[in-house]
Amino acid sequence: MHIEQLVKMANDIGTFFSAETDSETAIAGVADHLKKFWDPRMRRQIVEFQQSGGAGLKDIVQQAVQRLG
Repeated sequence: MHIEQLVKMANDIGTFFSAETDSETAIAGVADHLKKFWDPRMRRQIVEFQQSGGAGLKDIVQQAVQRLG
């Protein structure tokens, strides 16, 4: 899958979980969603992208993806 699509999808998930009042809960929610619903190849791509700078990823997503790597 194209990384642009993964970034958009991950940021959409981040936007959803940003409604949480506790940032730790929000970050954990994003990470949990990615673990449960994303194909391992998609997770690997987003982790590699984040490790190379992660341009365009929301902060909440950056932090969640770090937990996957």
